[in-house]
Amino acid sequence: MNENFINFHILISHSPSCLNRDDMNMQKSAIFGGKRRVRVSSQSLKRTMRTSDYYRQHLGEPSIRTNHLADFQHQAIAALSDRYDENLIKQAIDYISGKDSSADKAKDDAVAAWVLEEVAYFCDQIKKLEAEGVDAKKLQKLIEKDGLAFRQAMANGLDIALSGRMATSGLMSEVGKIDGALAVAHAITTHAVDADIDWFTAVDDLQDLGSAHLGTQEFSSGVFYRYASLNLKQLQVNLGLLPDIKAEETADSRAKALDIAAHVLHLLATEVPSAKQQSFAAHNLADLALVSFSVQPISLANAFEKPIQADPKGGFREASLKELNAYWDKIHRGYGLHERCAEFSLEALSLPDGITAKPSLPELENWLRNNGQA
Repeated sequence: MNENFINFHILISHSPSCLNRDDMNMQKSAIFGGKRRVRVSSQSLKRTMRTSDYYRQHLGEPSIRTNHLADFQHQAIAALSDRYDENLIKQAIDYISGKDSSADKAKDDAVAAWVLEEVAYFCDQIKKLEAEGVDAKKLQKLIEKDGLAFRQAMANGLDIALSGRMATSGLMSEVGKIDGALAVAHAITTHAVDADIDWFTAVDDLQDLGSAHLGTQEFSSGVFYRYASLNLKQLQVNLGLLPDIKAEETADSRAKALDIAAHVLHLLATEVPSAKQQSFAAHNLADLALVSFSVQPISLANAFEKPIQADPKGGFREASLKELNAYWDKIHRGYGLHERCAEFSLEALSLPDGITAKPSLPELENWLRNNGQA
C-alpha cells in the first residue's frame, strides 16, 4: 500500500545553548503538561533547513524571501538579463507582485517567496500575449490554462513546494498561492527546564580595570522532540508531477517525492539553528530518528505531556528515547494503526513490534527512498 503521509519523529539532545530567542532576547518557551519547556519555532527550523549547505548541495537554491521588490528586481535582472530584456523582467515582477517594482525602495505588502524561474515563466507568457496586448486578466487566464507548466517552473524553489506560499497582492495572490506539503511542529524539550543566566563581560585590553560592557543571556540544555509530517501527494502536485491532488500518482512521481523525503529526514536529524552558536557551539546530531508511512499525520508529542524525569544517575536522553517508543506502541495498539516504521537510534533499544531497527541514518534514508521496503 502506498500511504500518503510520512511522519518524522526526531529526538536531539542539545548541550547548553540559546537556539531561538523572542523579542525580549529570552529563549522561546511553551507550557506543556503544566511545565515550562524550551522551544525552537517551526519557522526557525524551516529556515535552518532551507539555508543549509546540505540543502543547496542536494536540493538546489532556495527561494528568495523578501518584501523588498526593488532589491529583488535588481537580482532578477542580473540573473535573467541574458535571456530576457530588462523591461520585460520588470514587467513580469510588476504583474506578479501587483506593485511598481521600479519605484525607489519599492516594497510588497508582506514578505513573499520568489523563484527566478517563476519570473522567467511570466516573461515567456507575456511575450505570447504581446500581439494582442497584455493585461493582468489575460495573463491570469493564460497561466490558469496550463497550471502544470507553472508548477514545474515553481519546482525550482523546492522549499515553496514543501512549506507553501501565501500572497496578498498581484498575480501571485491569484495563481501563485501554494499549499505546503510539509508540516513542521515547534520543537520542545521532553522535560521541564529551568533556564540559566550567563552574566558576561567584554574586556577592554587597553583598560586596566573593569570591563567595557556587561550583559546577560538566558540559556539552557535539553532533549528536544522534533516532529514533521509530509503529504506526498501534495508535494507531487506542487512540483508539477501531478495535475491535481485527485490524480493517481505514478511510480516515477512517487520515487521523486520519496527522494526529497529522505533529504528532509537528513535535514531534520542534522541541521541546528545558528543562533548564538559562536558562544555555545551546540552542534549536536539526533539521538533517534523514527519514520513511518501512514494514512494520516500522527504526532507523538503527548509522549512527553508528563515531563520526563532525569535518570537517577543523571540525564534525560535515554529515558526520552524509551518513552517515545513506549508511547508509539500505546497509540498503535489503542487505535489499531498499521504503519510501516523504521528507526535509527544511537542507543541499543528494545523496540516494539512493528518498528524495524536501522543501524545508521543513511540506511534509514535508503529505507525511506525504497518506499519503506527493506
